[in-house]
Amino acid sequence: MINGKNILITGGTGSFGKQFTKTVLEQYRPNKVIIFSRDELKQFEMQYEFPKSQHPSLRYFLGDIRDKERLLRAFSDVDIVIHAAAMKQVPAAEYNPLEAIKTNVIGAANIVDAAIDCGVEHVVALSTDKAVNPINLYGATKLCSDKLFVAGNAYSGAKKTKFSVVRYGNVVGSRGSVVPFFAKMKETGIIPITDERMTRFWITLDQGVKFVLQSLQTMTGGEIFIPKIPSMKIVDLATAIAPNCQRTIVGIRPGEKLHEMLLSEDEARNAFDIGDRYVIADANKLEYWKSQPSAVPVGEDFRYASDTNNEWLTVAQLQDMIDSK
Repeated sequence: MINGKNILITGGTGSFGKQFTKTVLEQYRPNKVIIFSRDELKQFEMQYEFPKSQHPSLRYFLGDIRDKERLLRAFSDVDIVIHAAAMKQVPAAEYNPLEAIKTNVIGAANIVDAAIDCGVEHVVALSTDKAVNPINLYGATKLCSDKLFVAGNAYSGAKKTKFSVVRYGNVVGSRGSVVPFFAKMKETGIIPITDERMTRFWITLDQGVKFVLQSLQTMTGGEIFIPKIPSMKIVDLATAIAPNCQRTIVGIRPGEKLHEMLLSEDEARNAFDIGDRYVIADANKLEYWKSQPSAVPVGEDFRYASDTNNEWLTVAQLQDMIDSK
């Protein structure tokens, strides 16, 4: 469904956007891949990474998802939108709440409206484990964003636009990840640990991109897709990156959780296990998913959290993931 299509990636110069672009250009034959972002310097640098002589289908479009008129212009003749733009740094969102709301909530609403008005066929929005039972503003804005995209399927009415969401955990080596931070602190000989009990879901950029592409092919509109991914302990990650460094406990930051959750007990009522992932169905699509032979209801008391996960990464596996990112 990607060959011959026009694809636009919001936040296309970010870690995910660049990996998604690389994968699509290597494995598919799109008509256009449009990088939509607000930083002209990053677009300039990305053009050196993906030379036009080698990638004639690649386009760059300066704009901000807060600007609906610009989105309407950018979405003209676009078939697929991958929404990866977000203000995602937890401390920054805590201290600049209106900025996070403008980007993550108002920006999401703008994308829904622009996609419907321009006749975009498929929209996949990236979410986060922090949107489940949120305790920080970033998670709360992404929860709002998820709700907007799911509701977008009702707004589109008789039009062809379908919206779905993918929700996964921390990405190895992405901008703002703890991996480059620990690598930098390794030089000082001291690694700051927020809490030795802390756990997180863990996924590589390549795995995230593949999951989005698979979800794009599976979506019928209104789903939240959740991959089955391993957990890791923050102390194991510190050992993998800086085994000989001293550790100091600094305490949990404002808005930070001890453990993360990808699927809560309340969401489990409408959730199904479909093999390599879970899907939370929109109320209007429950009967569809119940009719699928591969979809098994997870049960009301089910929860998918980083501290009770069945799959855990060892120090050696973490080292391999970091080295190969």
